[in-house]
Amino acid sequence: MSDSLRSDTASSAITPIPHETPHGESECEHARTHLYEYLDSEMTPEDEQRMRAHVAHCAPCLSELSVEELVKRLVKRSCAERAPAGLRLRIHEQLTVIAAKGA
Repeated sequence: MSDSLRSDTASSAITPIPHETPHGESECEHARTHLYEYLDSEMTPEDEQRMRAHVAHCAPCLSELSVEELVKRLVKRSCAERAPAGLRLRIHEQLTVIAAKGA
């Protein structure tokens, strides 16, 4: 492989999260700390790519990601119920009274 092709390939590769981060965490500790940012799409595109690269090569972190993703889906599905209309009305009335007292 020529030097120019090798440098082009190296520059386009995704760099995994470094093994030692500025805060002294390992690569896996850093990935687990930021798991919910990844799941909630709150990362920069660069950090998201680095997270993807890490979990693609780290079975324990991929497993943790899968579990947390499943928990998030279960919670979302469980929280889809609406409160009964009577309860919603009572809460709204109480909030209205509280707001009127504070004004």
